[in-house]
Amino acid sequence: MSHFTPPPTLAPSPTVPDSVIWNDPARQMVFDRWLSGMAAAQGLMPASLRVASADASFRRYLRLDMRQGGSRIVMDAPPDQENSEPFVRIAALMAEAGLHAPEVLNWDQAHGFMLLSDLGDATMMSAIDPERPQANHGLYMQAVDSLVQWQLASRPGVLPPYDATLLNRELSLFPDWYLAQHRGVQLQDAQREVFDKAFALIVQRNLAAPSVFVHRDFMPRNLMMPFQNDQLGVLDFQDAVYGPISYDIASLMRDAFLSWDEDFVLDITIRYWEKARKAGLMDFEDWHSDFGAFYRAVEWMGLQRHLKVAGIFARLTLRDGKPKYLADAPRFLHYIRTTCDRYRELGPLLKLIDDIEGTTPQMGIAYGRM
Repeated sequence: MSHFTPPPTLAPSPTVPDSVIWNDPARQMVFDRWLSGMAAAQGLMPASLRVASADASFRRYLRLDMRQGGSRIVMDAPPDQENSEPFVRIAALMAEAGLHAPEVLNWDQAHGFMLLSDLGDATMMSAIDPERPQANHGLYMQAVDSLVQWQLASRPGVLPPYDATLLNRELSLFPDWYLAQHRGVQLQDAQREVFDKAFALIVQRNLAAPSVFVHRDFMPRNLMMPFQNDQLGVLDFQDAVYGPISYDIASLMRDAFLSWDEDFVLDITIRYWEKARKAGLMDFEDWHSDFGAFYRAVEWMGLQRHLKVAGIFARLTLRDGKPKYLADAPRFLHYIRTTCDRYRELGPLLKLIDDIEGTTPQMGIAYGRM
């Protein structure tokens, strides 16, 4: 069984198109000129333009039909708020790796408009049955196959490094936004020392892992059901980095909007480990022969991610006016507390979080249940 919260942003039903609203008339004029200028060559029907989806950033996605059937996606990413260059570069990397990612068909770099191939409007999340874990086994194995394929394409010096600076900057979102801004807690010196020591240990453990290409948000909401292709599609990859191999599998199985019982988490993670091991990706210390050693690394990586995401969700609510995200904070606190409870060296961090949250100290392990 699982605990499921619908994602805050889902593609609207294709039978009820959402009209496109522009807050900036000048930007709308530039867009209309760009779209009409390529409509004939691309076979587009500008009058069919409608909202496809939005995400946690300032980007939004529009859909429009083609004269000969099918559809295309337009990314609207204001350049003063979003840098689209990584999306273009990483989309090409994914295509080289054989993944099913959007193809960039036209890019107005100066104004932040992009025409993309359409991967459909059915996410993997929309196809999941949260009440029957094993019914989703095939979907997760498709995701695992895509992940291993992505990691096998890895090489250094291509993507930004997931280094100590970035890991620490992400961890700081938890005290800065979740604690200080959301909970109204200003850490005292002794409390700050607990976080500093725990964060240093988390970064040290995670940087010890071998590095690969990391999607950085590899989860069912960003994977698309096969559409004009026999593979899952991959979206939202513009923040990809070169870092710990444990990250993306932790992201997949400890989802932002969906929690599975540990039996299912272990099942899929073991199968990922087996495939990655056969592909030569587990040749590190005793990971090749000891799944437990690898799984401990996944837990430490997941802990970093969940502390970060709790802070991000607080920032999305308090700074960006997107309150639905913070509704999933209890899921992340549960992930955080459960992982801290497994490792003695994280005991002080668990006690401090329990004190701040007013929660009862963990008794035993109940992973995946809310």
